[in-house]
Amino acid sequence: MNEKSANFPGTRRATALRRSYLFLPGADAGALKAAPESGADVLIQELEDFTPPQRLPEARALTPAALEGWRRAGAVTAVRVNPLDRGGDADLAAAMRARPDVVALPKASEPEHIAALDDAIGRLEREYGIAPGSTEIMPNIELARGLIRTHAIARASPRVTACLLASEDMAADLGAERSREGTELLYARQRFLVECVAAGVIAIDAPYTFSDPEGVEAETRFVRRLGYRAKSCVTPAHAAIINRVLTPSADEVAMARRVIAAFEAARARGEDRVDVDGNLVEVPSYMNARRLVARADALADAET
Repeated sequence: MNEKSANFPGTRRATALRRSYLFLPGADAGALKAAPESGADVLIQELEDFTPPQRLPEARALTPAALEGWRRAGAVTAVRVNPLDRGGDADLAAAMRARPDVVALPKASEPEHIAALDDAIGRLEREYGIAPGSTEIMPNIELARGLIRTHAIARASPRVTACLLASEDMAADLGAERSREGTELLYARQRFLVECVAAGVIAIDAPYTFSDPEGVEAETRFVRRLGYRAKSCVTPAHAAIINRVLTPSADEVAMARRVIAAFEAARARGEDRVDVDGNLVEVPSYMNARRLVARADALADAET
């Protein structure tokens, strides 16, 4: 479990067990109402790019009902506000009245951006009678400047439990050409993951912004191999695919249990390693197997 998740009270799903993050158009009442049907672990009302500026008052008015419906459905509730110096103050004031679990901040590129948001959230928690410190912050890393400062951004507030990597804005900032294969974002994905792990927060992978289900499954499997355990999406149908790929399968759990049993038996015999189906299992492999089984058990508990 993420080391910071214990700071946040209540029954919300632990940060380390949130696999799918679905962005939803902020002013689309129908999409907001239907969002829980996607099965996404985290639902995000998007007040930045997915909401035309002239529709922001309409979107803000929809926030309370949307988040209440999501909460009843068991989802983690989030609102992505605009940067505070570009209208985000009004977004935040409206969002906090609805008591979101998470506030997402786009274009986070300096630790000071997070510190300012932390201060603003703290004031609104006091004003609205919300438990102090209970609102999480999720920086969205969308620019090269933010990527190289991810560790500092993640450590700028104890409210930060996870950071999210962008795809389209990051590619645009780099001058890269987007592709279904995503090779243009490989370094950004690897650098971002290292920075988040070093900071002790969860790394959330960028959304797959093409529509094909085969593509999102392939990309999710790839980033899981890199080390990601969470991924964002902009298409509701993709959430179930992400959840499935990021949940250890029965076969994977069975194999992990075999590795654990074989290694522990070898250690009891005084051996330093053991061969399991041609793979030499040493301490790191053993620990990975234990983590996989623990994650599978925790996810099963979270679904009950």
